[in-house]
Amino acid sequence: MADPIVRNGDEVEYEAVGAAEGMAKGVLIGDEQGAPNFAIRRFTLEPGAEVPEHTNEVEHEQYVLEGEYTVGIEGEEYEVSAGDSLLIPAGAVHWYRNESDESGAFLCAVPNGDDEINLV
Repeated sequence: MADPIVRNGDEVEYEAVGAAEGMAKGVLIGDEQGAPNFAIRRFTLEPGAEVPEHTNEVEHEQYVLEGEYTVGIEGEEYEVSAGDSLLIPAGAVHWYRNESDESGAFLCAVPNGDDEINLV
């Protein structure tokens, strides 16, 4: 059994996502903190942010925390806002675009392991 983990939000470090202009990622809980199965990350999308079409080897469950932005999944476009939830299946081509004047943010849960971005 894993030990309980409680992290203060001030402990989370955010880093730019290399393949995306205007996106940053912070790992809230993951394998580095001792979580045995899943990682929860928080992403931010600055106004004007664009994340190119890409795939990942693992599924993504996402929950929109703030803002309004567009998500493309397998050729369909979805306008999302705070309170919306998404499932992006493993291997699905997807992308993000924030055309608003407000920042966007979402939580993303993934299985632990390789979550490399593969540009399309």
